Amino acid sequence: MRGPVLRAPVLCGLGGAAALLAAAVLRRRLMAVEVSGDSMLPELRPGDWLVVRTGARAAPGDVVVARHPERPELLIVKRAHHRSGDGWWLESDNQRATGRQDSWDFGPVPDTLVVGRALTRYWPLPPAYLRNG
Repeated sequence: MRGPVLRAPVLCGLGGAAALLAAAVLRRRLMAVEVSGDSMLPELRPGDWLVVRTGARAAPGDVVVARHPERPELLIVKRAHHRSGDGWWLESDNQRATGRQDSWDFGPVPDTLVVGRALTRYWPLPPAYLRNG
C-alpha cells in the first residue's frame, strides 16, 4: 500500500508553482479542488486546496476525487482503499465525522466516477514554507 502523497515538499516559489498549475489546468490534466467537511481529518482539513491529476490511476492508499454515485454533480475527496469488482472502495479517514459518506454507505465507486488522484495540497502553505520562504 502506498502512503499519502500529500506531504510533498514545495519545490519552487509560489509564483512558479502558480504558473505551472495554470499551464496544467489549461491542458485539462490538473484541476484544483477545495476540501470541505471533516471526513478526511487529520490529513486534510476544510479549506485545504488540492491539485488533482485528472484521469490518473489510483492505487490503494491514494487520496482521490470522485463523483458521488448517488449525486454525480457532487465531488467527494476520499482515500482509495481497495479494488472491488469494477470500482474502488473509497473511505473517509475520519469515520466519526458528522455527515460523512463513503463506500460504507453507497458501495464501490465505478471507475468511470473516479475523476483523478490528489498530487499535493497547495493551500494553505505548510508552516515550514512560511518560516523558510
